[in-house]
Amino acid sequence: MSYRHTEAHSPYLVWVKTQPKAKYNLATSGVSNLPLSKLPVRMEDLAISGQTPGYGYAPLQETLARHAGVSKDCVVAAIGTSMANYLAYAGTLEPGDDILVEHPAYGPMFEAAQLAGANIRRFRRRFENGFAVEPEEIERAITPKTRLIAFTNLHNPSGAFIPAETLRAIGEIARRNGTRVMVDEVYLEMFFDRPVPSAFTLGEPFLITNSLTKVYGLSGLRCGWILASPELAARIWRINDLFGNIPSHAAELMSIVALDHLPDIARRSKELLAANRALLDAFLDSRTDLEVVRPPAGTVVFPRLTTGRTEEFVKLLREKYETEVVPGRFFDMPDHFRVGIGGDTEMTRKGLERISAALDDFARR
Repeated sequence: MSYRHTEAHSPYLVWVKTQPKAKYNLATSGVSNLPLSKLPVRMEDLAISGQTPGYGYAPLQETLARHAGVSKDCVVAAIGTSMANYLAYAGTLEPGDDILVEHPAYGPMFEAAQLAGANIRRFRRRFENGFAVEPEEIERAITPKTRLIAFTNLHNPSGAFIPAETLRAIGEIARRNGTRVMVDEVYLEMFFDRPVPSAFTLGEPFLITNSLTKVYGLSGLRCGWILASPELAARIWRINDLFGNIPSHAAELMSIVALDHLPDIARRSKELLAANRALLDAFLDSRTDLEVVRPPAGTVVFPRLTTGRTEEFVKLLREKYETEVVPGRFFDMPDHFRVGIGGDTEMTRKGLERISAALDDFARR
């Protein structure tokens, strides 16, 4: 497919940034922002500028490598996961190559690949199968031009988890076809005290993107990273010279502090999501007009309305009940809508109550 750079944008993010904010926001997919007062950083610890020889700020590189359990020459620091994804695409794809991306997907997952000049092909994660990744589906969709397979774990928008045996099967398919596999793991650390190994531990051909944004409420630090083989990491660093030659040093320093205190920050997120997931489960248990895959962890679910037009329901929910969810059209699944439970618990409670009231109202129309 052809793609002009003047068309490059994300319809979902345009919607997010231009919609008037609803009183009860269940459209976000990350944990609510950590208050600055909860991050043990002092002004005297910060600096406007600071460099170390080579690529990346050495103390941050070492801290990220320790967090990921890899050698630091496998780590590329990036400005959030979305930039990490774009840099991974730019480092592995040539214009005209095919990339195989999950469906449904978070829009920028494939929109960034289009900007890199790739042809987008899709493999389905079916609602009827719990949004599982089926290796046979990937194998059928691969072409001789496929250079990268890309998907999320946990899945955005459904929260579905991909087990290690499935990842190993995908890795074998990729090896046979001479392609790489990029896994966006920005939600994966939401297992907290039941940690799941990164797909990077499975070796070639995997590369990983991640950040501190979704799990820890640290979106403003823009601390993202790519895990790749040293050769590929070096190539991605050189590409990043065109975009992030000199990152915000104050953010680098604050990211190191956050990573050094991540268990405490994770405890806050874990407690928040435990409370909110109990509310979500009670809400879902009470509804017979929704069909949903319940993921084992994470901040999102992607229910399907059993009767009526979902867009009309979402409009009613927003206009009459002051509650925002993400319409499924942004994931090419218009019968669904995405609900996020990473916000303040009382707001989440009231938002879910309003979804229930709106569903009852919608059924009477």
